Amino acid sequence: MTNVYPPVQSLGGPDGAGQMNHFATKDNMNIFRLPIGWQYILGGQLGGKLNSANLGKYDQLLQACLKTGAVCIIDIHNYARWNGKIIGQGEPTDAQFVDLWTQIAMRYKSTTNVAFGVMNEPHEVDIKKWAATVQLVVNAIRGAGATTQMRNDYTSAGAFITNGSGAALLPITNPDNSTTGLIFDVHKYLDSDNSGTHVDCVTDNISTAFQPLATWLRTNRRQALNTETGGGNTASCAQYLCAQVAFVNDVYLGYIGWGAGSFDETYTLTETPTGSGNNMQDTSLVKACLAR
Repeated sequence: MTNVYPPVQSLGGPDGAGQMNHFATKDNMNIFRLPIGWQYILGGQLGGKLNSANLGKYDQLLQACLKTGAVCIIDIHNYARWNGKIIGQGEPTDAQFVDLWTQIAMRYKSTTNVAFGVMNEPHEVDIKKWAATVQLVVNAIRGAGATTQMRNDYTSAGAFITNGSGAALLPITNPDNSTTGLIFDVHKYLDSDNSGTHVDCVTDNISTAFQPLATWLRTNRRQALNTETGGGNTASCAQYLCAQVAFVNDVYLGYIGWGAGSFDETYTLTETPTGSGNNMQDTSLVKACLAR
């Protein structure tokens, strides 16, 4: 995770700025998620300072996102781990992770449309210990002066209630005991094993995941954002994904499709438009379900 292929033309990658402009202006999308590796942003030095060269490359993509007027999520894409070791549950330490987010929050505290995606898909963690880690991160982000930005933390939409994530994460608050801007981040794919690795879809996830979670959110007066979902460019995925996104309602802030940017047409779940400049064309799934 110290080497990347960013969708930034000036760095030799695809035209990520053009893609986001296309999605925002042609498809009316208003939120994008921009993954980055913890190792990359620190130049491979656990506990170190933000690497100016690597952050500068990422910031080019982030600024292009902000230029569209969309909300842009900084997504630390590490699965609650540094080189396979779980944060706060052995190695690395909570303090090292908190320091990462303190630095990021200090950098972007005055940028309203930046949102903080604390961690992508933490898995096989002690959820109560992880919730304590997240609370420390929230305190640090708010303490750094980022008082208005949304921040979110992940769990699977289908397992949010049953695996104890909801109960563990619900007590997390801002330092003033409010929950303003604290959004639950949920993912859900539609293929046979919920992995997002198959071209065909078999479910819309409504009765098994999004309806029960919506009831829980309403009961607890909270909101969630589905920041990762998608499928192949097939008839089955058009059927089920369209139904799933149509279900998004008052307790869901919205959804983000996965994925575009550096993914090419060989990727199973590609949503990367073809063409260039003002002549970009959406994939069939984006046309059917995600363009508004």
